[in-house]
Amino acid sequence: MAEHDELSKYFEKEIVVDTQSPYLYLGVLVEYTDRFVTLRNVDVHDITDSISTKEAYALEARRHGIRPSRAVVKIRREVVVSLSLLSDVISYD
Repeated sequence: MAEHDELSKYFEKEIVVDTQSPYLYLGVLVEYTDRFVTLRNVDVHDITDSISTKEAYALEARRHGIRPSRAVVKIRREVVVSLSLLSDVISYD
């Protein structure tokens, strides 16, 4: 299966992109190329500026919605660790 086909269920959906850096990105996936993942309506969260972990922040976004701080963000693919649908973030309440 081609990589683009594997990611088709993520397009135009709210996703969580975890990176090797302290940044977590939450937004709508609009493009996935050999070099970049492109999101729109993006919440860029730097865990060094917060007491929250990446996991806790993603869970809060699942509960309360994404709070965009950028219209569009391009993330270098080489720093992406994982991506998932925001709706797949599991709450243990």
